[in-house]
Amino acid sequence: MNRLELIKNSELFQGEKYLNKNKNYFEGWYYKNTAQNKGISFIPGINIDGTKSEAFIQIITNNTSYFVNYNIKEFKFSHKPFNIQIGDNTFSKEGININIEDKSQNLKVHGNIKYTDNKNISTNTFAPNIMGPFSYIPFMECNHAIISMQNTNNGLIKINNEEIYFNNNRSYIEKDWGCSFPKSYIWCQGNNFQKTNASFMFSIADIPFKLFSFKGLICVLLIENTEFKFTTYNNAKILECDIKEDMFNITFKKDVYTLNIKSKYDKGLKLAAPVKGKMTKDIFESIATTVTVTLKKGKEVILCDTSNMCGLEIVKNCLQNM
Repeated sequence: MNRLELIKNSELFQGEKYLNKNKNYFEGWYYKNTAQNKGISFIPGINIDGTKSEAFIQIITNNTSYFVNYNIKEFKFSHKPFNIQIGDNTFSKEGININIEDKSQNLKVHGNIKYTDNKNISTNTFAPNIMGPFSYIPFMECNHAIISMQNTNNGLIKINNEEIYFNNNRSYIEKDWGCSFPKSYIWCQGNNFQKTNASFMFSIADIPFKLFSFKGLICVLLIENTEFKFTTYNNAKILECDIKEDMFNITFKKDVYTLNIKSKYDKGLKLAAPVKGKMTKDIFESIATTVTVTLKKGKEVILCDTSNMCGLEIVKNCLQNM
């Protein structure tokens, strides 16, 4: 499959050309599944650090996280239809099937979740995904794509002695690929609002770009079937970015619209992130953060609602300088 087709279908495995090369590379998909006040996310992926290639699955719940290693030979993929397999685990846009046993961590995870009613962001030639025209640039250290802003989930996952039932709840799918995560960023996602059928995600990151770097913004708010985007490439502005040890308060502006997102949060649980293809960077994520989102058109309030079971990561080496 040629590069343009891969860009237009970013859920597909992008790194086939790196599998037999000694080049730093990672690629990971993120499946976040919520059920009322419980959740579980799976991150299947691969990493190549120049000397070795490995596959992995990371798991995070409300109160635990795990990293499970696999031989790269246990990683398989299909383009038509899109499907990823690692060991006895499969991941697609239609659902996931999980069968993990890791005696070294006393970990057993089994079950499946089916996805229906996938809603994704709008795309076009200029913006084939959330990164817009930056999607076409081949030297980005980290590429990001949204695969499903929201879908309906049904199924059961059993992790050790805990059972998590999904009954017409919500899931979200995205992915990253490249060689390294940004040195500093905030990422947040939620789709369990109290009063509104809405979903959102946003990220602000320090983006290296050849000889300089810039603060990159991507944000999507989907209310029913109406989409609001605030991004660097559509000239949205960051009016406020107040990030402290236990809270953040961030405001974006695009034309007549302002979007405020705020939350109090805990540190979260440890996950691994890539640096030059090596999964050596510790990051901390919560999938049970409560976030309040307010969208205004001028002075008119379009949305003011609270979402629980939000995903949140903050790596803020430089963010306080915004």
